[in-house]
Amino acid sequence: MTSRLHGNSASPHQQQHAEPSTDEGDDNALIGKLRARAWDPGLRFDTAYVPLTWIEEHFGREHLQHIQDQIRSYGSNGTIQLKAHAEEVAIHFADAPRGPMFPPVTPQEVDAAETVIGRPLPELLRRIYTEVGNGGFGPDAGLASVTSGQRAPGHLTDWPCSLRGHERNRAAGLPTSWLYLTSGGCTMEWHVSLLAADYPVLLYDTDGWVPSWGEDPHDGLRHATASLRQWLWTWANGGEAWAEALSLARRNAVLPSASSDQARHPETISREGPPAGL
Repeated sequence: MTSRLHGNSASPHQQQHAEPSTDEGDDNALIGKLRARAWDPGLRFDTAYVPLTWIEEHFGREHLQHIQDQIRSYGSNGTIQLKAHAEEVAIHFADAPRGPMFPPVTPQEVDAAETVIGRPLPELLRRIYTEVGNGGFGPDAGLASVTSGQRAPGHLTDWPCSLRGHERNRAAGLPTSWLYLTSGGCTMEWHVSLLAADYPVLLYDTDGWVPSWGEDPHDGLRHATASLRQWLWTWANGGEAWAEALSLARRNAVLPSASSDQARHPETISREGPPAGL
């Protein structure tokens, strides 16, 4: 499997998207930036797929050789996977209709979800579901929906649902205060703590703890972003959710290089103690 963090350094054009915002305490600004990405089919995920034939028609067949190092994967349907901020993606989707993959839900639907979860959602997360979209965009694999039965065009199965993930994880012994946000690849998952201050986002390895050894789910934590707001601002500004975790690991000399295998194997990532109150 090809890691989404593998490849050459970002171009200056890409780097400018990842610069910190001056409005990071403004949730209205964040909602606006999230909506702009979520409603753009080329930007709603970390990567996008572009048809090979379109690349050849618009840039020439030799262009594929020039961008070889930027290609994340080849699709079975004749597409290539590129970073969302690649020039080719921007041009290909320039005239595509804008709108969410899944329309926003009503406040009443979020209320019903909170009843099932047993805890209120962060106000920011409520606003995302009611003002931006019902999942289907965002960091890594994209935010799970808050209601079940959502299906993306061309998919054979429903989009992940945070409620179903919460029920599954609760049965597996995870704290009820952890709410599933999205997959991190392989055995990794991103959760938001509904209990801790500022709602930290937790990178959790489903295979990272062994009950018979006296371990609990906290032993499966690999990283914690300080807040849901910070995690989302990183993505809204063009960054990737894994970047902070891998940067910390490198500083701790755990990762000599950011190979795709190391990026997805949690035993190579720094295991700091979980934030208090999770």
